[in-house]
Amino acid sequence: MKLVANNIDHIGIAVNDIDQVIKFYTDVLGLELQGMETLPEHGVRVAIIKTDRHKIELMEPLTKESPLAKFIEKRGEGLHHLGLKVIDVSKAITEFQDKGITLIDRVPRPGVGKNRIAFVHPRESKVLLELVETANDGNNTPKPRSTKKH
Repeated sequence: MKLVANNIDHIGIAVNDIDQVIKFYTDVLGLELQGMETLPEHGVRVAIIKTDRHKIELMEPLTKESPLAKFIEKRGEGLHHLGLKVIDVSKAITEFQDKGITLIDRVPRPGVGKNRIAFVHPRESKVLLELVETANDGNNTPKPRSTKKH
């Protein structure tokens, strides 16, 4: 069985100043800010930038103690993860475990826009993978709102 639903959902990019980076993607590249969301349980503020086929997920740490802040401190700003669409994230977790793949999440957790997600350790793939089961309500992208810091 194929674990991934044949599609990249998004590319996650870690940034220190989301407002500044949004301006580059919208004003310079001409891409659309699709929405923003704050995920306190993950310690991030997220902006979704729309492209023709995929999304770019800009992520800013909410605190200096968040895992994302520690990632940026250690590795710098830039590529954080690759989001892959899966049909059933729980089933994908089980199949990865059955294949001996190291997971960061053994149970799905809430992600952006009501999606269910789980992270796969980068040991085998060489990049952090986020498995994304998109919400079925047709509303799995955050609503556009002010890009000002809260």
